[in-house]
Amino acid sequence: MRLTKYGHSCIRIEHDGGVLVIDPGVVSEREALDGVDAVLITHEHTDHLHVEALTAQRERRPFTLHGPASLTSTLDGLADLFEPVEPGSGFAAAGIPVRAYGGRHAVIHPDIPVVDNLAYLVDDRVYHPGDSLVVPDDVQIDTLFLPIHAPWTKFSESLDFLRAVGPRRAYALHDGYLNDNGLGVLNGNFSRLHEGEYRWLEPGTRVDA
Repeated sequence: MRLTKYGHSCIRIEHDGGVLVIDPGVVSEREALDGVDAVLITHEHTDHLHVEALTAQRERRPFTLHGPASLTSTLDGLADLFEPVEPGSGFAAAGIPVRAYGGRHAVIHPDIPVVDNLAYLVDDRVYHPGDSLVVPDDVQIDTLFLPIHAPWTKFSESLDFLRAVGPRRAYALHDGYLNDNGLGVLNGNFSRLHEGEYRWLEPGTRVDA
């Protein structure tokens, strides 16, 4: 299995000839969608869902689209590709087994509505939580993509989440709104305070899972 980290919260997974992309948003590169067979969307916010990019990709090649049922109202022209997912369910995307966790976005502020959010465990080893800190307590995670910066979390919460999941390795996620100074501080702290492997990946970096 090959993983490619793209901008912000977008991950491309290639396995046994299938291509699966998670959260291609407006902050990520459109090339992440090249040749895609299936797309997983954690929630409706535009930094995770770029409808225009998906529409353009659909014109090049059909694919399946999975995410919370609440996405239906935001998928203009893509509804026929959409297969809604319920929390706790298992399904296949691009021929790869996926399990869905959670169900709700982390709270940003009481005055901002909370939307649906799914975390995805791919092939029982790669975990993408979207905009949540839901710990999958029924499986040992090999690779965690860790949200490191967001309006809905702070460093201590992300670190505690990392420790609770206890993966073999962790890669930074949700990093598209940080400058070099912020990245330096956060990467240094996560590396220093986490006993396992932690890395920030330049967009476009590929690693094997």
